[in-house]
Amino acid sequence: MDFETLFSIAGLIAMVGWLCLIFSPLIPTWADWIAGMILPIILSLGYVILLVIPSSDSAGGFGTLADVMVLFSYEQAALAGWVHFLAFDLFIGAWACRTARAEGVSFWLVAPCLPMVFLFGPAGLLAFQAIRAFRNRTA
Repeated sequence: MDFETLFSIAGLIAMVGWLCLIFSPLIPTWADWIAGMILPIILSLGYVILLVIPSSDSAGGFGTLADVMVLFSYEQAALAGWVHFLAFDLFIGAWACRTARAEGVSFWLVAPCLPMVFLFGPAGLLAFQAIRAFRNRTA
């Protein structure tokens, strides 16, 4: 299977998880399991496999920004990086939904954070934490 196909499969897996999170008020237990555990684990396994598959095209590293840029110029490394983002962003999105539900935070306050987590990871996490802090301060 080529890297482009694996890229598409990883994206579809992540989208299923994000759809579960959108519908999490209706299916909280399913969303917790599917988006919070099963799919991030599947993506993480894919990531580990990409790391251990020998690559003839390997240069660069993590020592400098220039090394990282060289590393991600290779398909396998770029795909591994993308799958890493998909797995962690989905996990954080599921954590936000689960935490909000446990703390009584309205899903309507969390919903705008989800696309932020998906597209901008740490910014979405920051937005969710700000909502929690504001709510806890006013509660």
